[in-house]
Amino acid sequence: MLLIAVAFAGLQLTAVTGRASPDTKNYLSYALSLSGEDRQEAGRLAIGYSCASGQHAPLDFIPWTSRKAAGESEEQCVRRLNDSVAYWSGHGNTSGMTAPFANQRFMAIFEARPGYPLFLVPFVTAFGPTWGLWLAGLVVALAGSVCVLLTLRAAGASRRAGLAGQALYLALPTGTVAMNPLSDGLSLALGTAVALGCVLLLRDRPRAGAALVAGGLALMFLVRYSQALLLAVALAGVFLAWSGLLRLKRRGYAPVLRAAGLCGALAALIYAGAHLLSWPMGQDSAQDLLTHHYQRPDLPDPWPEFFVQERVFWSAWLRRQATYPVLPVLLALSAWALLKRRSVVLPIALAAGAAGLLNQAGHPNLDQLLGYRLIVFVWLLPALAIPLLLDRPPNGAAPHDASRDPAAAAEPSDTTAHAAPAPAGDTPGEVRHPTSRS
Repeated sequence: MLLIAVAFAGLQLTAVTGRASPDTKNYLSYALSLSGEDRQEAGRLAIGYSCASGQHAPLDFIPWTSRKAAGESEEQCVRRLNDSVAYWSGHGNTSGMTAPFANQRFMAIFEARPGYPLFLVPFVTAFGPTWGLWLAGLVVALAGSVCVLLTLRAAGASRRAGLAGQALYLALPTGTVAMNPLSDGLSLALGTAVALGCVLLLRDRPRAGAALVAGGLALMFLVRYSQALLLAVALAGVFLAWSGLLRLKRRGYAPVLRAAGLCGALAALIYAGAHLLSWPMGQDSAQDLLTHHYQRPDLPDPWPEFFVQERVFWSAWLRRQATYPVLPVLLALSAWALLKRRSVVLPIALAAGAAGLLNQAGHPNLDQLLGYRLIVFVWLLPALAIPLLLDRPPNGAAPHDASRDPAAAAEPSDTTAHAAPAPAGDTPGEVRHPTSRS
């Protein structure tokens, strides 16, 4: 685990800068304001970082380096953004924690995401914007990868499967997004913690699991509440369908039904909290897309035009997947794992993937067609499912048994080396009642 983490950190040193996106300056100015800088100075420092980062041209062989605006020098970038700040300051954007890079209604989107700026404060205070944002991204990426490893191990997968999951998480766009100085990476890491909590919830550790699910979604609410809501809804839906299937098969379904109830209740609380705080909701997101960040008048009824944008986006997205079929191939391997293995982690991975699709559906912006960040939760599905294919059922087991490590007897985990053997027929993929044991 440490070797994979060190290798990843070493690779990331090839691109300490050059990752900033247009939204990075919003989060950075918020974090600098929280650290004690006045709003004007926070905006100046954020502009300096963003424009300096933009001068690093992408490296073809390093996929996580970014985006230099063609033909714009660093001085031109600074001048353009300073002019924008002066303009919006003179047109009513005079309050809030973020610098006035745009109109107040658009900046309210970032004001409603205080979790990521709060997370950044110790890093940018101690190391400055450049190294602080890089280190924060590294911590987020490694934390998410370790949660994937622990999720697979808690579900009964072998060590090699857990390490493969960690490596996949860092190698896929999940690792790329985690390293970018945006809220998506921290939201993703918290999502992996929620996935771990769900596994514990269904594997005879309901208190620890419930605490991790509730805590992860609560923190995720502060980082990116829309993604927290979609993840909670997706988990509740998948667990509810799963419990119904188990009931039809006359198998124990109560733990899964309780998990569905917990996720459903948390989804309701997230929605109610965002509403009570008057944070932007779905209608605001549609207007933002269709009015170019509220710079044009609102549409009286945005939904017909919004669904036109949905059709245009997904048609283009499918064409791109056909041209560059990396994700379809990985999803096909994930489907194979769903069919060939029986593990508690698989429906959780399926729910995470659904949450990514729902998040992208809420933002059908063609500018995001080549990016991964809005749909990044989809990539959790292969990161959690494909490693299970490394484990073969033990000799004599049915082909649909959980992916147990054939060498488990010779290679026990540190926490279960002296545990009593499982009852006959008790496979890692089954949901077990704590009261069903003798």
